[in-house]
Parts: sequence; C-alpha cells; structure tokens
Amino acid sequence: MTDYTAIDALLADARRQAELPPTAQRRALREALDLSRTQVAKALGVSPSTVAGWETGRDPSGEIREKYAYFLNGAQEKLRTLTEGTPPHTPDGSAPERGTSQAGTPADDDTILPAPQPCILCGAPATHHVEGYPQHLDPADCAPASPATPAGPAATPAPTATPAGPAATPAPTATPAGPAATPDASPGLVTTPAPPGTCAGPVTTPAPADASPGPASTPAPPGTCAGPAAAPAPADASPGPVTIPAPPGTSVGPAAAPAPPRRRSPQTQGRLPDLIARAVHEALAAHDGDMRPAIAELQRRAIPDAMALLDACRIGARYDIVGHPPLPDILRKKSAHGADDVWEARPHWTRPDPPAGTHEVTALDINGAYLSALKTHLPLGALEHSTGNVHSRRRAGIHLITPPDWDHHAHLPNPLGNRDEPGPVWVTEPTLRLLQRLATDAYGPLCDPPVIHESWTSGSTEQLFEKFRQILRDAREKAIAEDDEVTLEYVKSMYSKFVSTMGESNFNREIYRPDWMHIIRSQAFVNLWLKAHKAHTAGLTVMRVLGTDELHIAGDWRTVFTEGRGVSQVKVKDVYDLQTGAR
Repeated sequence: MTDYTAIDALLADARRQAELPPTAQRRALREALDLSRTQVAKALGVSPSTVAGWETGRDPSGEIREKYAYFLNGAQEKLRTLTEGTPPHTPDGSAPERGTSQAGTPADDDTILPAPQPCILCGAPATHHVEGYPQHLDPADCAPASPATPAGPAATPAPTATPAGPAATPAPTATPAGPAATPDASPGLVTTPAPPGTCAGPVTTPAPADASPGPASTPAPPGTCAGPAAAPAPADASPGPVTIPAPPGTSVGPAAAPAPPRRRSPQTQGRLPDLIARAVHEALAAHDGDMRPAIAELQRRAIPDAMALLDACRIGARYDIVGHPPLPDILRKKSAHGADDVWEARPHWTRPDPPAGTHEVTALDINGAYLSALKTHLPLGALEHSTGNVHSRRRAGIHLITPPDWDHHAHLPNPLGNRDEPGPVWVTEPTLRLLQRLATDAYGPLCDPPVIHESWTSGSTEQLFEKFRQILRDAREKAIAEDDEVTLEYVKSMYSKFVSTMGESNFNREIYRPDWMHIIRSQAFVNLWLKAHKAHTAGLTVMRVLGTDELHIAGDWRTVFTEGRGVSQVKVKDVYDLQTGAR
C-alpha cells in the first residue's frame, strides 16, 4: 500500500507565493511612511541594497517574500489610517521617475538650474542638469570643499548723528571685502558693493541710528562680480526691505539673498577600510591564525562583503547603484550558458612576423586591471535608444557600429580584438571611444572613425565607483607594504568577483547591470591596448597582448613602465628567449 503521508505533508505546506504590489509602488509606500531602506532591511534581515533591488525590478522568493509582502501590506493599511502624509505619486500610482518633473516633462539636457540642487553623486549643490540628473560638469567639483576663507575686516561704522530722512544715505565703505558688521549697528542695513575689479560680496556698513527701517541695497557697478547681498538685519530692525533698482546695463545678484549653502564635504573614508581589516581579523581568529583556510573563507565571502563595502561607500549618495532598470534584448543571454550580443573586444594577439634573430621577451603583468577599470564612463539610468551616427561624450552605453579596417596587425592588435565576422557589431563605450581616439591626428590617424548605427545610452559619470575603488586600492597597497598576503588575496577577490558577477549571476543577486559589467571589462582591455601602443611608440617590440593584463615586450621595457606592485605599475611574470628565423 502506497504511503501518502509525505504527499499529504507536501500539499499541506504548499501555498501560492504572496502577492507583491507593482515595483514602482514599493518605494512609494516606504517613502510615504518616511522609512529608510536601512530601516526596512534591518527589520527583514537583509542588506539595504537588496531592498533597493526589490524596489527597482527584482522580486524576493521564499520566506523573505512572505515577510516583504507582510511589510508592504502593513504599509498600505497604515497609510489608509493616516489623514495626511500621502506619498507623492503619478496618476497610475507609480513614483515619478528621476529626471522627470511632476508634470511628466523630461528634464532638459545639460541646462543651468534656476537654483542649485544636490549633485546625484556627491550631494553637494550643483548648478547644471545633465542628462536628467543634477550633477557637476567637472568631476573635480565633487571633491571635498575647501575651508571657508576668514572674513575680511569689519566695516567702518557710520556716524551716529545723521539727520533722519526718507531713505538712508549709504555710509562710507571699507576697502577690504567681507560682509562683517559691527555689533552695535543700528536697525536697518545699507549695503554698497565692493570696489570695481573685485569678486567679493558687497561690504556691509551699519546705517545711522535714525535711518529709515528695512535694509536697502545698492547694485554693483558694471564689471564687478556681485556676490551675496547683506546679512539679515538685527532682531530689532523694522520689517520690510527697501530695494533700490539697478541702473540699466548692470548685472547684479539678488538683493538681500541669503548666502549660498556651503558645499557638503563627502563622507570621510577613514573608517571604511576597517570593514576589510575586521573581516580579515575575524577569519584569522576563526582559523587560529592559519592563513590558507582564512584566505579560502574570505574568498568565499568576497561578493557579499564587496556589496557591504559598496553600501558603506554610497551613504549619502543620490543615485541607487543597485537599481535594476529595464534592459534591451541585446543585453540578455540567449540561453542559460550562452552570451548576449555585446562584444567586449578582449585581445588575444601574437605578433605574426617578429624581427629575425633571438629576442629576450619579458611577459609583464598589469597590476589591478579590473580595479583600475572601475574608473570608466558608466550610464546612470535606464538606457535609451537612439539611431544615427551621433555620439555624446556626456552619455555612455553600448553602440552598434561598423568598425573601421585595421591595417596595423603586424605591429599592434586590432582594438576590436579577435573578431573574424564582418559587418556591424555591438560594442561598449570604452571600445567606441578608443576607436574614435585612434581616428584623430594625435594617433596618426591609425584608422577611420567607426560608423554608429544605433545606441542604447544614458547620462554618464566616471565617478560612480570612485570611492569604492580608492578604498580597495588603498587596502591593496597597505597589504603589499605590510606583506599581508591574507588581506591582499581578499581584496583582489572582492574587486574581481564584483565585476564578474554584476551581470546575470546567481552569486550576486543584489546588482544586475550587465551593461556595467561589459563596460568595465572593456575598459580593462582598452587600458591594456594603450599600454601596448605606448611600448610600440617608444620603439619596443610588442610580441603578445593577452586577455586583461598580459603584455609581452622585447626591449628595455623599464624605459617605458615602472616596475612594482602598485596599480600604476607592472611586474615581471616571465622572461624567455624567442628565436625567429630570417625573412
């Protein structure tokens, strides 16, 4: 007789997956209750980046799905009981997209904002709107703000015995720029501009004691840089500002405007490397100081640890790194073990006809190839389709191009890698930019410009992973200096596995950006190609260029490259003699 107990138990435990609200509503529900991702993640026992993934396209499964559904249903019930605090939403209930106004109008491309807004990368005030995001045009502007300059000498107080009149007469101004006023100033301030040719804010002098109430401002003369107007009047000043209009043809800033907000310095990085040091310490302690099993454990946890470090690096940032925007079909694998349509231009080249004779060849290893490649132009938002032979340097993505002919195979590898198929091919941003660069007079030109047919791009930045990259680089260099093999192997696993699993990978479900993975890999190949070109132009003989980080050179390579273990240096992998016959 068949035992049905196991089947009955299976059916008893079986149930349908909990229903979840649409993706766009999940974030709106959380924000409507003024909850951060960190708070929700802590309650559910996951990382903030995992919650971000659920809010941008991915769905949890199993028990965690039940918990997340319970939270979202509870949030909906909570909102129904509230009489105010409704979350902002569009008519269909979804949150407004970034770069889109409440009215649904796309933001202008590269426009000057009417008022500074927080930069999407560093949070400091930015004055430009680039590709739908407020950000600094110059990456250097995302650096920490310099300390404020001390104020200039205080302005000279006005005479105390001035006849009252309908309007105050401006007091003499002090030459040094600076808005400081004497503490015993009488109610009402009169401001006069700094001398012509200065770029300081207007100097403030106190009005006479019997001056009419309210601050009045005088415009800057033509050719001067009008700065912020006067500071607010003392508490006993009478209300109501009086503004004197500017003469025609002059350009002044807004009268009596508050000083612009100081730029927020990016979060200090000093504590972040401790995440790495703490993990190493715990692993060594768990294995009684035995390095081999400690390294094996750290390598197993490299991916989640890299994501935790990334979360810590991104505190205060404006852009969701772990967002999962819709992807075009060309970025989707055609089968479980297949590839998508993007060509990364990986080199595998051997010089076909080296000079005759015996050559001492040095195989050089490029240190931290993927680590250096994290600094590349990455698209911030969802990729947008365009057609035509047009390329914007402020956007990045993937492009369908007809590559140019390459006539230098005897001396240098094709920048497109070992591709035998003719016709158009989808390439990444670094490959396209390299081909465009080689088509300029500065490089010969070495080839014709590529022809672009289609593109999937978005507004881009080179700074997206910069803090993350710098922390890993510093930890790597410190480990090398201290001969710390455990930390070195751990850090190498973190950045290499981070890059290789940010596409369609079961090992990292917190980030799903195959476009970024292709772009970063291609950037590593471009960096290697440029080193080969540098050696060739210096008169060395390039023998082989392989993969991500291997360059074989005949000749005195130390005149071109610096030997060492730093990310900007190379190390010797092998030295061998190559015998070639006469032609």
